[in-house]
Amino acid sequence: MTDLRVDLLAATAELVDIASPSLGEGPFADLVEGWLREVPWLAVERVGDNVVARTDLGRSRRLVLAGHLDTVPANGNEAARIEGDTLWGLGSADMKGGLAVFLELARTVAEPVCDVTYVFYAGEEVAAEHNGLRHLFRDRPDLVQGDAAILGEPTDGWIEAGCQGTARVRVTLAGARAHTARPWKGRNAIHRLAPILDALASYEAREPTIDGCTYREAVQAVFVEGGVAGNVVPDAAVLTVNLRIAPDRTVDEAVDALRSMLAPWIEDADGFEVVDRASPAPPSLTHPLLAPLVESGVPVRAKLGWTDVARFAEHGIPAINLGPGDALVAHMQDEHVTRDSLERVHATLLGLLTTPR
Repeated sequence: MTDLRVDLLAATAELVDIASPSLGEGPFADLVEGWLREVPWLAVERVGDNVVARTDLGRSRRLVLAGHLDTVPANGNEAARIEGDTLWGLGSADMKGGLAVFLELARTVAEPVCDVTYVFYAGEEVAAEHNGLRHLFRDRPDLVQGDAAILGEPTDGWIEAGCQGTARVRVTLAGARAHTARPWKGRNAIHRLAPILDALASYEAREPTIDGCTYREAVQAVFVEGGVAGNVVPDAAVLTVNLRIAPDRTVDEAVDALRSMLAPWIEDADGFEVVDRASPAPPSLTHPLLAPLVESGVPVRAKLGWTDVARFAEHGIPAINLGPGDALVAHMQDEHVTRDSLERVHATLLGLLTTPR
């Protein structure tokens, strides 16, 4: 099915056994760089702990295959364990399985039908300031340019199209302090949260369909802060709301909709502040480099979370998520990936890189 030169399950196990926690990816990046420098048809550059390998065959189009090197901290699962056709271990799904597929393609496909850039980057699992793909777009955009991109996030071989955006909004409600024995002398800011929480709980999710993919937005209260002392009516309460935003509207439009929804309970002395934001990305399924995947029968669904496909989209590069492993087990102690998932994704990408069109 896959014309493999290596056992992808064993290759992924080898990668799992190489520790690469966020901000500690250096030794893993050293190994990846060394492996890629042995491939004669690749030009390899290292920028910090990010490794980029590129073909330069003069093709009319360039595809970027990108995956992150880092994992979340270990939870008693740092050692790879193979049982039958399943590999258990930290990062097996998110996303050393995807890295193993990319490395195999990089070292075996010498004459792809399009030029290919393989990007192995650091710092995806932590704050955006550490994200290696962000650093490359900032410092060496020439290395990550392409006509389209595929991010190897775990999708179990599905195309997860685009991604939803996200924002966090901090709503601060004002009150007036008083003794709890005489609460009528003050105004309880925490009590003011009640109608807002009711409105959020009764929110009916938007479900726009774009290019056949149905996205489902979400509005959730995620933090509540307030209180002064056990006998004091609180004069302030802070509510943090997380938005998940479909790619048919901008972050600003979603934030404005939230502001309008909460307007009946927000007063002039209150606060409404966006404290974090990340834009959505469109599905991009009709791009000439990506459409053949759909045409070949790869199943498609919307990506409801946020991923680095949005970084590519921000720079005008259409991108999708496609990789081995199930995202639902990512970061869990029993994280795992199957041989079937690895080989299906390898076969899909091998066909994309080698089938003339």
